[in-house]
Amino acid sequence: MKKKKISFMMLLMFCMVFAGVFSFSDTAYAKKITSFSQVKKMALKKVKNAIVTEMDKDYEKGVLVYEVHLLKGTKEYELTYRASDGKMLSYGWEQKKIDRRSKKKVMSESKCKKLARKEVPGGKITSIRKTRDDGIIKYKVKMQKDNKKYELEYHARTCKLLEYEWELKIKTNDSNKYIGVAKAKKIALKKVPGGTVVKVEFDKDDGVPIYEVEIIKGYYEYDIEIHAKTGKILDIDIDGVEYIYD
Repeated sequence: MKKKKISFMMLLMFCMVFAGVFSFSDTAYAKKITSFSQVKKMALKKVKNAIVTEMDKDYEKGVLVYEVHLLKGTKEYELTYRASDGKMLSYGWEQKKIDRRSKKKVMSESKCKKLARKEVPGGKITSIRKTRDDGIIKYKVKMQKDNKKYELEYHARTCKLLEYEWELKIKTNDSNKYIGVAKAKKIALKKVPGGTVVKVEFDKDDGVPIYEVEIIKGYYEYDIEIHAKTGKILDIDIDGVEYIYD
């Protein structure tokens, strides 16, 4: 009787270990994205009751990612997931219904900063500027918190948040082979003397490592692409930016 009891306990333990191994295996690969249907399910869990309008698979900074576009009410969403582990790398939305007739007084920069800090508690404002876009006066705010970069856009008259986006900062393993952010800034400013650098980002365009440098000078915004290894300027895009003064 004692032998049978011991045998039964051993069998029970074996079953538990066996089940545990397979359970662990399922968990280990549960988050890896291998199909569009899988990433669609993940996106709809994040933005409930939305409609998926577009999905794409691409490489960003040498990492395979899935991009999902959704529509919910008057907002368009864009989510990016890393294929290797299903981690969300960026999340953002844009309000498509905008009040273009408001005659309210334009809010102050300090009030906009207050709204941004409330939206991203603990975030640090790195830049804020007031512009006119499609006839609407807006505040564009850039922030940073931990390992995330934020971009917010406010309607300057209604104080409504029109765009919201955050993106994880991804470190590259071979950054020591590149010219570096400081040198990229120097090269860009040599091309646009007297300008102010507002953003520098590392990216890969069709496998080519580049630094994207954004510069503001006067009424113009310059987007300069620089080869991250050679320092050669690959492209310059100039957009007119209409500044609004109180």
